[in-house]
Amino acid sequence: MDELVLVKLGGSLLTDKRRPRRARPAVIERLAREIVEARRGGDPRLILGHGSGSFGHVAAAAHDLGRLKAGTATQRASARRGVSAIQQSAAHLHRLVVGALAEAGAAPFSLAPSSFLLARGGRPKRLAMAPLVAALDLGLLPVVYGDVVMDEERGAAICSTEAVLLALVRRLRRRGLGVRRLLWLGETDGVYDRRGRTIPRLDRLSFPAVREMIGAPAGTDVTGGMLLRLETARALARLGIESWIVNGTVPGLLGDALRGRRVPGTRFAIDEESRPA
Repeated sequence: MDELVLVKLGGSLLTDKRRPRRARPAVIERLAREIVEARRGGDPRLILGHGSGSFGHVAAAAHDLGRLKAGTATQRASARRGVSAIQQSAAHLHRLVVGALAEAGAAPFSLAPSSFLLARGGRPKRLAMAPLVAALDLGLLPVVYGDVVMDEERGAAICSTEAVLLALVRRLRRRGLGVRRLLWLGETDGVYDRRGRTIPRLDRLSFPAVREMIGAPAGTDVTGGMLLRLETARALARLGIESWIVNGTVPGLLGDALRGRRVPGTRFAIDEESRPA
C-alpha cells in the first residue's frame, strides 16, 4: 500500500489566538521552508492541514449556526451571514499558508472543505476525493483546513481540521493510499502531565487518565484544542496510524520529523491489534 504522511499545523502556532485575525507570518514562512527543504526529491508524500486560529474560530464564536433552520427569520438571516463570515475568515488564513508554501518553492493545491465535503449532524458524511487523489498523483501538495461546511441536518456546521483529516484517512485507505503517521505541530513539547513534564508515550489504555489533565484551550477555540487532537490521535491509533505531537515553535523540528528523525514530543502509539502484518 502506498503511504503518505499527514501534517497538521495548529491554529495556535500560526496565529495569536488571543488577538482576532492576527497571523504570525514569520512562523508560517519558516514552516513552509522546512516542508520544502525536507521534501527535496518529492518524499515524503504529504497532505497538509492547518487550523484556523484567531481567524475562523473567532468568527465562528460570534455566530450561532444552530439558528439556520430553527431560528426566527431574523436569526436565520444572521446565521446565513455568519456562514459567509466564517468561510471568509478561515479562507483568509488559508491563503496566507498557501502563499507562503508557494513562495518557498512548494506546489500547494488548495482544497476548501466547504467545496468538497458534506456533513450530517456535524460529522463528515460525503467527500469528493477525486481532486485530492489526482493532485497527489501529480506530485502536488494538497492543503486543507478547518472550515464551515454544509450539513444535511443542521444546514451548516463547523468542520475542524482534525475531522477533515480523519475522514480523509478513512477514504484514502479504500483507494489503496495508507497513512504512515500524522505529525501534529503546536506550541508545546507534546502533552504535559500535571507537573508540566512531557509525556513521551500515550496509547489507548493510558489515554483516559491523561484526558482528565487536559485544560481548556488558550484563546478562542470552538472545536476543542488539544483534547480534540488527542481524541483524533486515538481514533488514528485504532486504524494503525501513530501520531507525534511536537513543538512547531522550535526551528528545524518539523523538517527533522518529516525526514523520519526522532524528535522530542509525545508519541501516540498504535494499538497492537491494529499493527500492520
